[in-house]
Amino acid sequence: MNLLIKSATVVDPASPFHNQVTDILIRNGKIEKIGSSLSDDNAEVFEAANGYVSPGFFDLNCNVGELGLETKEDLQTGTAAAAAGGFTGLALMPNTQPPVHSKAEVEYLLNRAKGKLVDIYPLGTISHKREGKDMAEMYDMFQSGAKAFTDGNRPVQDAGLMERAMLYVQNFGAKVISYPEDTSIAGKAKVNEGVVSTMLGMKGIPALAEELMIARDLYLAEDTGSAIHFTTISTAHAVDLIRQAKQKGVNVTCDVAVHNLVLTDEALMGFDSQYKVKPPLRTQADVNALIAGLKDGTIDAVVTQHTPHEIEFKDVEFEVAEFGVIALQTALPLLLKAGLSAGLIAEKLAVNPRQILNVDAATVTEGANANLTVFNVDTEWEYSRASNLSKSFNSPFLGQNLKGKVLLSINNNQIAKF
Repeated sequence: MNLLIKSATVVDPASPFHNQVTDILIRNGKIEKIGSSLSDDNAEVFEAANGYVSPGFFDLNCNVGELGLETKEDLQTGTAAAAAGGFTGLALMPNTQPPVHSKAEVEYLLNRAKGKLVDIYPLGTISHKREGKDMAEMYDMFQSGAKAFTDGNRPVQDAGLMERAMLYVQNFGAKVISYPEDTSIAGKAKVNEGVVSTMLGMKGIPALAEELMIARDLYLAEDTGSAIHFTTISTAHAVDLIRQAKQKGVNVTCDVAVHNLVLTDEALMGFDSQYKVKPPLRTQADVNALIAGLKDGTIDAVVTQHTPHEIEFKDVEFEVAEFGVIALQTALPLLLKAGLSAGLIAEKLAVNPRQILNVDAATVTEGANANLTVFNVDTEWEYSRASNLSKSFNSPFLGQNLKGKVLLSINNNQIAKF
C-alpha cells in the first residue's frame, strides 16, 4: 500500500505536525515522510483538502455478536462497519454466548480477527459466566491477550467481588471497567426517571442508580490504590463525582456513549424503541454536563456502545424491546453535532482510549505504522440501509442526512475508502 495524502490537517497532540496542513507519504504500511509539496510517482494520490487526519479511532465499548450471537453481528460485518466509521481498533465487550470468561474465547476472537484492517481487543469478564459470584480466570485471559475486565452490561453488584478483582489485576497491570448501575434501585425500569417518564406513565431509572455505584467503586479504587474505568456515564452528578475524585488523586478514567451527547429523554415521546438505550437518555442538563466534562478533561473518552439487534428484538412494543443502538458509522457526525472540534474528537476517540486500555499508541509521525483516519467535518451523506455496513439496522439515525464523513481508514497495510 503506497499512498500520498495531500493537504490534510493533522490532529494528533503527540505529533510534531499537530494542527498543521501537510502531505503524508505512506509506503508499505508505514508513514515514510510528512511534509509540504511531497510527490511520489509510485503512490496513489488522495486529495484531502479541508480534511483532517488523526490516529485511527478506537472504540472502548463495542458489542459484536461473535461468539454465539452472530445473527446480530459477526466480526466480518462488525469490522466493516467500524472501518466505515473510522475505527481501526475495537475493544469487544464480553456480552456473548458463551461470554468471554476464559482464555479459549479470547484466543478464538484474536485468531478470527487476524489479518483485518481493524484491530480487535477482547475484554474478559470479571465474574465466571457474568453471574457476579465467582471471579473469572482473569490472569489466564490476560496472558492470552485480554487487556481489561468487565461484566459488560451486567453491573457487578457484589462490592466484595469488585474489590477482589481490583486488587487481583494489580498483580499483572490490567484494568477493571465498571458499568455503573445499582440494580436494586434501577429495577426493571426502561427510561430516565423525570418529567418525561411521568408524562409517558413509565417507571423511571433514577440518576441515583448510576451515581451510587460510581461512589462505591471510587471508594474501592481509593482504598485499594487500583485503577478504575467507568464506561457510559450519563448524569451530571456522575461527572461531578469523577471530577472530584480526579482532583483527590484517585486513579479513575471514564467514557460516555456518543448518543448520550446528542439525545435527551424527550426523544422517547413517540415510544420509538430505537431510542431505547441503557443507561437511558437523560435530560438536557445532563447532556450539557457531559459535554462540559469532555471539554474540561473529566471525561476521557467517547464510545459508540455499538449494540446490534435483529429486527424482532427492536421492532416491538417499547416495554419489551431490547436496549441498544448501532453506532460505529455515526459516531463522527454525532460528535460534530454535539459541538466537538476535530482536535477534541481525535483526543477522545483515538488517543485517550488507547492510553486507557494500555495498548500501543497510534501517532501521525514519520516512521510510525500508518494507523490513521482521514475525515471531513463538512461532507454531508445519507445514512441509509444501503450505506449501513452492520448486519443490524437498529439506529434512530437511519434515513437521515448526516454531516461529517470518514473518507479513509488505514491500518495493518490496508486501506478502506468511503
